[in-house]
Amino acid sequence: QVQLVESGGGLAQPGGSLRLSCAASGSRFTINTMGWYRQAPGKERELVARISIIGSTTYADSVKGRFTISRDSGKNTVYLQMNNLAPEDTAVYYCWLVDGVGSSQWGKGTLVTVSS
Repeated sequence: QVQLVESGGGLAQPGGSLRLSCAASGSRFTINTMGWYRQAPGKERELVARISIIGSTTYADSVKGRFTISRDSGKNTVYLQMNNLAPEDTAVYYCWLVDGVGSSQWGKGTLVTVSS
């Protein structure tokens, strides 16, 4: 069983920045893909960004040029640097992992609020 622990959420002003972190732990697991989803009130959960084992990245159109995903494979950790935040980025952000056998794991989520 893989555990995902997110950190770094909070309150930011429009135009501000936040950095989310997600550390994966457990026994005998390999990581294929890690990423971030988000869910705003009244909306469906959506992919924000993901990064594969070889480092290829995918971003939602709404965050391209503002958010950057990266990973530290040695620490089994994925990061999401969020710049130029806007009120519409307000959501609960969930860490997501696909392991070597194709199973998905989810973190509990961290709240990001963008407001002046």
